[in-house]
Amino acid sequence: MGFSRAEKRRIKMKYGAWALVTGASSGIGKELAGRLAECGLNLLLTARRGSVLQELAADMRSRYGVETMVVEADLSSHTDVLTIIDASKSLDIGLVVAAAGFGTSGLFFQSALEQEVNMLQVNCHALMVLTHHFSRILADKGQGGIILLSSIVGFQGVPFSAHYAATKAYVQSLAEALSLEMRPYGVDVLAAAPGPVQSGFADRAGMQMGAALKTSDVGIPILKALGRKSTVLPGFLTKFLVGSLRTLPRWGKVRVMSMVMGGMTKHQRM
Repeated sequence: MGFSRAEKRRIKMKYGAWALVTGASSGIGKELAGRLAECGLNLLLTARRGSVLQELAADMRSRYGVETMVVEADLSSHTDVLTIIDASKSLDIGLVVAAAGFGTSGLFFQSALEQEVNMLQVNCHALMVLTHHFSRILADKGQGGIILLSSIVGFQGVPFSAHYAATKAYVQSLAEALSLEMRPYGVDVLAAAPGPVQSGFADRAGMQMGAALKTSDVGIPILKALGRKSTVLPGFLTKFLVGSLRTLPRWGKVRVMSMVMGGMTKHQRM
């Protein structure tokens, strides 16, 4: 799957000149950054690993001739979130991609509280602060876009990944509402809710994934949906998994996800 010239032009015209991408050093964030550079957008890239970001920025400049700026930041720190906002003030940001995030797994009461708090800060608090700030800027411009990375686990409770799923439910709900709120101001808001994706996420979350999407399976579908949908389920596997649960009541979905997540982690019901 690739972009047509018309699609590249649409993205550049509606969402240029600069895109902010959080979590850009790996996974879906890195994939979306590359696709946006392909469309000719300049990039403000943020993540914790500054050296990796510098290499990515150099590659984007060389390959696509775009401008880049790198901000090394840990989104669990509110100070670092404000650093990103300060760095963006000289740039004409037209698109915000909030792709930074991580997960945990296992029994919630046995987890390390500090890690759960950090996840809440990254997945929800930092995302909210950045979305609030840039939604004002984009509304004043009367044009732009915001992509918030949700997940299929955000559509119901997920035992053995309870708190992570709850953070994604927050993202999904926020994006759905903002999609309608921001439309009169010319700002497109999209919830991107992929299924399992091959990235560093599973290792950090302590999960063992079987079938999973490649990041290249989700990047283009997400960007093609921007401005056309409020939620996108990128990739065939995502659509299959969501479709297979669609006829179940919510409690049934929770039970099924309990079995799925129990099989993906070393943690079982006690």
